[in-house]
Amino acid sequence: MPNLGKADRTFLADRVLPNLGADRDDVSIGPAHGVDFGLLDIGGTAVAIAADPVSILPTLGFERAGRFAVDFVLADVAVSGLAPSHLAIAFTLPPEMDDESFSRVWGAIDDEARELGVSIVTGHTARYAGCSFPWVGGATAIAVGDHGEVIRPDGARVGDEILVTNGPAVETTGLLSTLFPDAIGLDDPTLSTAQARLDEAACVRDAMTVSAAGNGGVHAMHDATECGLYGAFAEVAGSAGVRLEVSTEGVPIRPGVRETCDAVGIDPWTAGTGGTLVIAVDPEHTAAVRDALDAEDTAVGVAGTVERGSGVVVDGEAVTHPETDPTWAAYEELAAASDRGSDPDAA
Repeated sequence: MPNLGKADRTFLADRVLPNLGADRDDVSIGPAHGVDFGLLDIGGTAVAIAADPVSILPTLGFERAGRFAVDFVLADVAVSGLAPSHLAIAFTLPPEMDDESFSRVWGAIDDEARELGVSIVTGHTARYAGCSFPWVGGATAIAVGDHGEVIRPDGARVGDEILVTNGPAVETTGLLSTLFPDAIGLDDPTLSTAQARLDEAACVRDAMTVSAAGNGGVHAMHDATECGLYGAFAEVAGSAGVRLEVSTEGVPIRPGVRETCDAVGIDPWTAGTGGTLVIAVDPEHTAAVRDALDAEDTAVGVAGTVERGSGVVVDGEAVTHPETDPTWAAYEELAAASDRGSDPDAA
């Protein structure tokens, strides 16, 4: 397992997936590497469920941080094609987070949940010694609907086209440039442009747009988070037992991404890009999905096709799932540089 970031396929296969508690007939989709949500069949009703840590980054401002945190949690059930409906959230707050700061976070979470039609049904709130920003708890999101409306994570079919929204490293670009504006070394207007990418690091509304416009023609949808688009392509291909043929020319590249990734020395194609969707869609429905996303001002391109076989080919070269996401190391280096820059006694 990497020292930083999500567990890899081997760790999950060896240490997690053999030990999943009781076998139940109502579990339609269980845990698997790269699969965003589990699926239950409760009396004939589909219930998509996903759990994630809650990350609050005070540098973003507590209102913005709260909205960012809840969108990230809800994204993993939104890609099921079912609208997020319920949320359980547990806060393990650091002692230095005062009541007013928490109220600002909670108010933003409440506002976003109301806009999305999500009810917060249970939770836990406490301060504990040893807890620290940004990881301040965990949450479970639920989406309820008909089984016929579910877009399965393993559903990509031979002949489908692959659409990609937003492109590589929008999350990494937005976060690093916002959290470390001095250490990252970008001048305006490039810095401001890079920071604006953070507003694109949410995909709940895009996922709902895709589901509605696809009219049953969307066969798989995946939120490209850790390990970026290369990781997401590998996960879509691996879960469905197919090969993805991808051209980077068809993938949108948002302003400021290349400059930011060059500045910190990371590959944008392997860097975290929450808010970016990889979509497998019947070609007959591609135009409708693209038009609906265009109407929402979401960048989208046709990146490739689903073929028989296995693995991922990008621009004619085979690629594999990255072992680690370079964002974590870049974050550590920028944080250390920022600390040195603020400490007059630092070497």
